[in-house]
Amino acid sequence: MPLAPPGAEPLEEPLSEAHGRARKINPAFTEGRLVRVAGGRNQAEAELIQGLLLEEGVPSVLRRTQGFDVPDFLAAGPRDVLVPEAGAEAARELLRQAELAPTASAEQPGPRPLVLAATIALGGGVTALVAWLLQNGP
Repeated sequence: MPLAPPGAEPLEEPLSEAHGRARKINPAFTEGRLVRVAGGRNQAEAELIQGLLLEEGVPSVLRRTQGFDVPDFLAAGPRDVLVPEAGAEAARELLRQAELAPTASAEQPGPRPLVLAATIALGGGVTALVAWLLQNGP
């Protein structure tokens, strides 16, 4: 089936905002599962990244970062920017050029649970020892 009826005049202006966005998407970047390429500290920042990607033809979607839910402030909280696998490398390169790519320190995981538990236990032990020494004196 043709995209336009025979004899129809080509559209110069998009029919709607969504239609305009869809016309910018490069079909080569639409294949594969969604992968995270960047994140924004809030919805506005994530939409800025999404707009940059769209200008280069890379489709993207936003989702709230897992573990962050602020229902009282709907635009607050970090967002993940997801793109199809086919467009992931192009998106990362574009974000590197725009200096919006995540840094290596931002991608490192937080403290390991075992190390954190050992640090807390050691701190509690030192506190108990100091309290015992102060109570029993020399």
